Amino acid sequence: MIKRFFLFTVIFFSIESFLLASDPIAKVDKSLLEKYKTSTLNEYLVLMKERIVFHQSLDFLSKTDKGKYVYNALVKKADQSQKVIIEYLKAKNISYQSFIITNAIKVNSDYQTMITLATRNDVDIIIDNGPIKMLDYSVGKTSESLRMTEPEWGLKLIKADSVWQMGFKGKGIVVAGQDTGYDWDVSPIKNQYRGFKDSLNVSHAYNWHDAIHKNNPKFPDSLINPCGYNTKEPCDDNNHGTHTMGTMVGEDSNNNIGVAPESKWIACRNMDRGWGQPSTYLECFEWLLAPFDLNGKNADPAKSPHVINNSWYCSTEEGCNASNFKMMEEVVKNIKASGVVVVVSAGNSGSACGTVSGPPGFFEPSFSVGASDKNDMIAGFSSRGPVVIDSSMRVKPNVTAPGVGVRSVIRNGAFASFNGTSMAGPHVAGVVALMISANPALSGKVELIEDIIESTAVRRTTDQMCGQIPGTQIPNPVFGYGRIDALAAVKKSLSLIS
Repeated sequence: MIKRFFLFTVIFFSIESFLLASDPIAKVDKSLLEKYKTSTLNEYLVLMKERIVFHQSLDFLSKTDKGKYVYNALVKKADQSQKVIIEYLKAKNISYQSFIITNAIKVNSDYQTMITLATRNDVDIIIDNGPIKMLDYSVGKTSESLRMTEPEWGLKLIKADSVWQMGFKGKGIVVAGQDTGYDWDVSPIKNQYRGFKDSLNVSHAYNWHDAIHKNNPKFPDSLINPCGYNTKEPCDDNNHGTHTMGTMVGEDSNNNIGVAPESKWIACRNMDRGWGQPSTYLECFEWLLAPFDLNGKNADPAKSPHVINNSWYCSTEEGCNASNFKMMEEVVKNIKASGVVVVVSAGNSGSACGTVSGPPGFFEPSFSVGASDKNDMIAGFSSRGPVVIDSSMRVKPNVTAPGVGVRSVIRNGAFASFNGTSMAGPHVAGVVALMISANPALSGKVELIEDIIESTAVRRTTDQMCGQIPGTQIPNPVFGYGRIDALAAVKKSLSLIS
């Protein structure tokens, strides 16, 4: 048997602190420089030059061993390269937050301190920690009442219910989301929360993390978040997160809304009422790589999920640029290398071509999902490829899934139908859970899982040509490889068992 050896890149530059960069201003986001014209103190991310980026799966290791390897390598690199800067910040009594998921430090300082850091030769770039918006969604209809036990239309269309009849409902699998938070104790998702055993045995340690520590810059300090900050148990300030989790795992005696209802879930809040920052996304990704306790201690990569759903983006109009792109794409690569599937909504900027344009949806390592409707047609709002923003012209999305009129649970146990690629992504995350529950040997084999989903998708074509790529081609920039088929994906997963 030929082993696929693990490849990673160490982006290395001299870190001798006495060597000065020739043009420190060129390293700094223009948006951050503008902020210093009106504000004395500003937040930013210092991205170190020396950092590890993993480029290929460790297929000859188990998921647990992959997670440990990636986590330990990232910790070691950050500890070595951040030491001098952290000592400098401590000496000046400047607040900071160290990250390992990519080698970066969040700093809140005056202009002179920022320029001093930019001058260092071991610093790559200085990134504005500005606001990033979640994907917009529209509300189709709401229902306060419970519903009959018939599975939702999207579950039947992708044949998730047929997979259940085979005996596979996601048991033993952990799904995760990073979103606006989650109302964990509403009926359809309460029993599936990994921290819930029974009413007397609830533990949020390793199962929940809140990366929202203060108001997002988009909100005045007087407008306090309804959940508060640094919450010790899951809370949703928007409905969006709860809705997406319902589509992944939701089920009770009156509702079948989730693709993989026997899976367990964990989660991180990365947005304040729909607005995050680069640092909040880094913090959630880092926690999902190796969940830690409620005191931020004792990180354990063995407790990481099998798949993460992501329904957020950052457009260039909101300040995102190549510096954000590079950093976040490296984060996705590192998470994937640890054996976790990264599912990302493609965006709601259609129907024009080239509208898969916000990170992380357009990243090559992201498994991007477009939205289709009950008639198996592409949603008008679903973003199309190819990816033009980085001139790669790669075909995105990877696949499509139900994303129009998707009914799920929201805060306080009410129900609502939402429209968006945010609703499509959770269907794919649920299918990943079904596949691994059917064949546990797939755990951690991210590229193989993605290949199976693409190869078993129901082929969908269109007369829309994008970037000289005909809609009749498979994959195409509208449907990708097609609309997901849970039954076919699980059957192919089972066929790999020797």
